[in-house]
Amino acid sequence: MTTMLDTTTTELDATVAGPVLEPGDPGYTEEVASFSLTFAATPAVVVGATSAADVAAAVRFAARTGRRVAVQSTGHGLQSDLAGTVLVSTRRMIAVTVDPDAATARVQAGARWRQVIDAAAPYGLAPLNGSSSQVGVVGYTLGGGLGPMCRRYGFAADHVRRFTLVTADGEIRDVTADTHPDLFWAVRGGKSTFGIVTDLTFDLMPVARIYGGCVVFPTEAARAVLHAWREWAPALSDDTTTSVAMLRLPPDPSLPEPLQGKFVTMLRFAHLGSAEEGAALLAPMRALATPLMDMVDEMPYAAIDAVHMDPTEPMPVRERGVAVDTLPAAAVDALLATAGPDVPAPLAMVEIRLLGGALARQPEVPNAVTGRGAAFSVFVIGAPFGPPIEATAAGMAAVIDAMRPWTCGALLNFVGTATPEQVGRLWNATDRARLLEIRDRVDPTGLFATNVHIG
Repeated sequence: MTTMLDTTTTELDATVAGPVLEPGDPGYTEEVASFSLTFAATPAVVVGATSAADVAAAVRFAARTGRRVAVQSTGHGLQSDLAGTVLVSTRRMIAVTVDPDAATARVQAGARWRQVIDAAAPYGLAPLNGSSSQVGVVGYTLGGGLGPMCRRYGFAADHVRRFTLVTADGEIRDVTADTHPDLFWAVRGGKSTFGIVTDLTFDLMPVARIYGGCVVFPTEAARAVLHAWREWAPALSDDTTTSVAMLRLPPDPSLPEPLQGKFVTMLRFAHLGSAEEGAALLAPMRALATPLMDMVDEMPYAAIDAVHMDPTEPMPVRERGVAVDTLPAAAVDALLATAGPDVPAPLAMVEIRLLGGALARQPEVPNAVTGRGAAFSVFVIGAPFGPPIEATAAGMAAVIDAMRPWTCGALLNFVGTATPEQVGRLWNATDRARLLEIRDRVDPTGLFATNVHIG
């Protein structure tokens, strides 16, 4: 028996250039696969989009059949199973074009940062990518975009010049500060709440190299490193971006032997000045203890993954994050008490990133990015191995609760598995009201299924 959904899916299949798949179809599982293995996506239909026209057709199909629309490129931010939705997969839309004269890049929605880094490098330019070059460009940027040059250049969203947006009415819109000022403000910080971005144009930075990498300290140095970093980091100039993380590493033979199965503290460092200047700045931290590994050195920007050494293979992770307005000794002690080496916490990482600098300033064309006034970001990742999900959730909650006296919100890309109410509070009352008015105007029926719950 042919159902209405079967019939309309056949019509959709004839409309779009990419594949249209339902559960059980060959290729469905591969199409919905994501980097995060915590959830298994089970949309009613997945459209392998190849263009903005394909995306628009998928949106119109969803509206016609009474289904919500979700979008995924790499799936790093997957927070639910997307059951019953029409999922737009943008992984085929990977074109990257660099204009060296304008120092800009135009990328499609499925592109990853590695493609942009490699395309920009021959011109002595670099994008404001994140800690991992495997992350998708568009979702990262529209959530703010916090990377290893953020204190000098600000959020990635601050440097967006234009984007193409498919809205809930199935229309394809070219969005700039002049053509659609409300959408240009809201999408840069509100992500897919207002539509699906199919391509993005943004500034590249005149950066060809950095002095950077990571220093990995042994278990017993955790307290000394965190307290010293707390006092050292805020005095650095905007040319330096740094973070520190406590890591519980698995006994994985692919890791360097000194790190396998160990609790370590990793200091990340990226300096845009000279190697000599960077080494002098880092010297006090290097002198705290004999490191297990010291990989900070002069490097081409294309080697930027060496700063954070993020995992490259999919894993079942849970995440939570907050921003804090100060980091006194008591806050560091609270982190150590809930996730330090003496606590059997089921956590893979507890990280503190230094914010401030250009992050604290609104760009020339303001946007809706959250967390601009914070001094630090505190981010927790539940262990991708071993403990049951309940224990992991409790461990993350303990860290977030411990930071409550100093919490002042969160960065949208780092809020993780927060409640809708917690996400909605990331914006001040004025910005939240403006976001809701724009959302209700461009998507009055709530067509877009997103984990950005403004209200």
